This record gives sequence, structure tokens and C-alpha cells, in this order.
Amino acid sequence: MPESNLLDTPVRGFEEVVTLIIKHRVKAGFEAPYEAWLRNIVRVAGQWDGHLGVDVVRGKHAGLDTYTCVLRFCSTEAMQRWLDSEQRQALISEATPMLADGDQTEVNPVNEFWFAPASEAGSPPPRWKQAVVTLLVILPHTLLVPLLWGPLLKLNAWLSNYLVATFLITLTIVLSVVYLFMPMATRLFAPWLSSSTQTKETR
Repeated sequence: MPESNLLDTPVRGFEEVVTLIIKHRVKAGFEAPYEAWLRNIVRVAGQWDGHLGVDVVRGKHAGLDTYTCVLRFCSTEAMQRWLDSEQRQALISEATPMLADGDQTEVNPVNEFWFAPASEAGSPPPRWKQAVVTLLVILPHTLLVPLLWGPLLKLNAWLSNYLVATFLITLTIVLSVVYLFMPMATRLFAPWLSSSTQTKETR
């Protein structure tokens, strides 16, 4: 299956986490060869500059094994270098006969898979680790955002309404956490979050 250019928009001028999602459905009888191929491409991808980690989520669809690979890169430029590399092209050509639907790719500009399984075994970080990282991100927001909004809310009676003020504060926290601080936190704590998994192919 030919690949389309995934970067029709300009490359961003600042470093951010970019998520590349690759979906494969494996033909019956090719499960073992695909597993070996997957281990190899995970190892190769992990050696590229800007690669932050890979999660592999297994499933079933229409009786066939499915694999959703979530690769994280520090920027769209780093991701595109991997997509365009001769190594990846050769590996995809090697895998194509094993795939029922070809190599399906999708790009997300933010890390939407905060606590996806951190290894090919599909084991997510322990819940207590997820709770700790979430607390470290949420707690400062709940303390600081109301203080930042406070002076503005007092300027207008409508804004100082309890429901309106709560909505504005909550919206600020949610947008800040989802689009900025949680991706940064999961990147920062990635080694610690994945340290308890049995199989480590994330780099």
C-alpha cells in the first residue's frame, strides 16, 4: 500500500511530542513471523534521534490478530525522518505480504495515549504510578489556576458567578493538562513508568 505524505502542514517551530499510530492486521498463519518482524522494527526505530518510545496494543478483528503501534517522537520533523528512511521502507516491504490491510498510519499532534501499554506484552504502568503522575500534574493546576483567574473574575459580576467561574477554571485546567503538561510529564517520567514492565522494547 503506497504511503501518503503525512506532513501537508508546516513543521512546527517548537519541540513537542508527536504521536504516530500504525495499525496492522496480520494474515492467518503469519502471527509468529510478524512478531519477530515487530521486535526487529521496534529495536531499529528506537535507535533513531527524536524517538521517545513505542507502545504496542494487541487485539482481534474479523478473526485476525491486530496490532496498534503508538510511536512517540520529539517533533514532526523527527517523525518524518523515520517515515522516509530507507530502513523503514525496507522493513515495511518485508512485512507487506503478512498484512491483510497494508500499513495504515495516522498522526496525532499531541500524546493522547498517556498510559498506553509500555511494552509489547501490553502491560500498562501500575495504577499507583499512573495516579502519582496524574497527581503531580493536576495538583499544581488546582492550586494556581484559581489564583490566576481570581483578579479577572472579580472584575465582572457575571464572571464571578459560581458556575461560570468554575467552568472557566476547569476548562483552563483541562486544556492545559491535555495539550501541554500531561504529554510533558509522561515523556519526563517514561523510564519510571515503564520500569516495572517485563519486556522493554521502548527506548
